[in-house]
Amino acid sequence: MKRIIDSHIHLDQYEQKSWKDIVEQDPSLQALISVSSTLHSCQLNQKISKLYSCVKPAYGFHPEQMLPSSNELAELFAWIDQNNEEMIAVGEVGLPYYLSQTYTLSLEPYLELLEAFIIHSKKWGKPLILHAVYEDAEIVCDLLEKHSVPKAHFHWFKGAKKTVERMKNNGYYISVTPDIVYKPKIQALATDYPLDYLMVETDGPWPFEGPFQNQTTVPSMMHQSVQEIARLKRVSVTETYDFLYRNTAHFYNLST
Repeated sequence: MKRIIDSHIHLDQYEQKSWKDIVEQDPSLQALISVSSTLHSCQLNQKISKLYSCVKPAYGFHPEQMLPSSNELAELFAWIDQNNEEMIAVGEVGLPYYLSQTYTLSLEPYLELLEAFIIHSKKWGKPLILHAVYEDAEIVCDLLEKHSVPKAHFHWFKGAKKTVERMKNNGYYISVTPDIVYKPKIQALATDYPLDYLMVETDGPWPFEGPFQNQTTVPSMMHQSVQEIARLKRVSVTETYDFLYRNTAHFYNLST
């Protein structure tokens, strides 16, 4: 039986009327990890998870935005602390790589916030879902090693070969989006990364190109990702489904 888990989606960013279809359209979809961007986003993901048991909420603050005030951050951490038992992970958290390409930013407050999330994730006993690409990934690896973080998931990762080797050696997980079907660099990364530490995601509602051009991003797109990983790894499609499902279920402590 084909079973898939969307390891990274922003369900709260879809229109409410589409939630049911996204969650229920594909019978092979067993769970969705819905990540948060702000306090309001956390609260909306909490609401969605109470409507659909297969939706597992992660709470955090997306780094590709300007930072809120210290009072607002205190409110966010207090809310997560109060609701941490129901969350599957801390996320999405990380560093503002793309924002820093557009604006002149001080990285220090973003580093302080990320380190606070790392410290709290250990206190809460939850894995981390990370937005950390290119040079930022090296900085994040430094923090993860500093705090001996056991479980880290780098979503839609892109980075240098030396960073990839470091992440592999540390047993960090990565996930690939549907762009693996048409992007050679992502195909090369998936070929190189151990299958035991791979997951699939949509990052929906982020739109994709290639065969997905002008389509709403939905979890069923991951089937083409799985088939592409099977081709790259020279493993049967059935085995690849099994590996990816078990990897994700194990990482997120989901019952199988």
